Amino acid sequence: MQRPLAERMRPQNLDDYVGQKHLVGQGSVLRKMIDGGHVPSFILWGPPGVGKTTLARIISKQLDIPFYTLSAVNSGVKDVREVIEKAKSNHFFSSQRPILFIDEIHRFSKSQQDSLLGAVENGTINLIGATTENPSFEVIRPLLSRCQVYVLKPLEDKDLLSLINRVINNDIEFKKKNITIKESKSLLRFAGGDARKLLNILELVIEADDNENIIITDEIVTERLQENPSAYDKDGEIHYDIISAFIKSIRGSDPDGALYWLARMVNGGEDPKFIARRLVISAAEDIGLANPNALLLANTCFDALTKIGWPEGRIILAEATVYLACSPKSNSAYMGINNAIAEVEKSGNLPVPLHLRNSPTKLLKDLDYGKDYKYAHDFENNFVEQDFLPKEIRDSQFWHPQKNAQESKTAEHMKNLWKERKKYN
Repeated sequence: MQRPLAERMRPQNLDDYVGQKHLVGQGSVLRKMIDGGHVPSFILWGPPGVGKTTLARIISKQLDIPFYTLSAVNSGVKDVREVIEKAKSNHFFSSQRPILFIDEIHRFSKSQQDSLLGAVENGTINLIGATTENPSFEVIRPLLSRCQVYVLKPLEDKDLLSLINRVINNDIEFKKKNITIKESKSLLRFAGGDARKLLNILELVIEADDNENIIITDEIVTERLQENPSAYDKDGEIHYDIISAFIKSIRGSDPDGALYWLARMVNGGEDPKFIARRLVISAAEDIGLANPNALLLANTCFDALTKIGWPEGRIILAEATVYLACSPKSNSAYMGINNAIAEVEKSGNLPVPLHLRNSPTKLLKDLDYGKDYKYAHDFENNFVEQDFLPKEIRDSQFWHPQKNAQESKTAEHMKNLWKERKKYN
């Protein structure tokens, strides 16, 4: 069976690798390490289709190192441990550490990422992770501190054009045809800096033409893509591109942009519940306390969608989308929990102050559990000042209100309660 064009054209060495000259061009930092025969653990961060997986494979091949690969989509802790055991065995027969490549590492849970720590730290493996998401948020701090992060950029037009020429002149199948690229603007626009997407589009356009002489124009490319619903590919990388654009349009308060990307998903056959779930997340993460009703409406949208079904469900999704996009924005709750988690990771399991502990038995009461706790409802305004944090971090503040009407009102209330003790500015 004929392999897809993207697989046939996958580079086998750095000289054929397209783009990312800041990383693998002559004299660049990563190129020097590869040429020197040694690479550390690192994470490749960049958009889809810019060569993350290809680069990892080239490094393994060039250095002649055992190469193991896992996908975070369908691998668990058990799979990680099995691969690490295999890598240990291989390490006895090779002077170089085996490479473990994990695609979409941002989709690994904390426990899955934790299972990698020992092997990376003691040198059993060199980890290469690939992610389309910011590793600062998606990769646990202990693992991130042991890996260098390299940023890959969307491919430039000149890179994509050189790739097109290589396909026409070198691909085993397409060099048999007489192909002329008369116009390339649509190819480049639809590819959006993604080499895989470009190759898939090129393959679609060429294979749809039965003529001996194939002339590619902007009109032909646009027409072929619109006729082909798989251009959305809800199981592929573009699935993540479009949901990302959708959420970022909501976050950016652009209802028109959000509706456009919603329409792309609806027209492409995306799972409506997937969209609804992302709306619930967006309501909590990006709108939050600036408009607490947003989370209620997003959750109602999800419930209504399951009752109504399709195609009318698109109207419910559209209503929630416009409402969220037009709502005031705040990520103070999102930042607050991240700040609190960072403190927990830094200070460890600090003891619960005695007055906050549960005291259901006489023994615990004799040990002063719950002693001196003040019941807020017994005091004026249902508030009394006391400590609710461990003494070591007594005056820490994790939640910082943002400048919107709702939170400004809440902040003023909190300042009136806590006086000078806490600064809710």
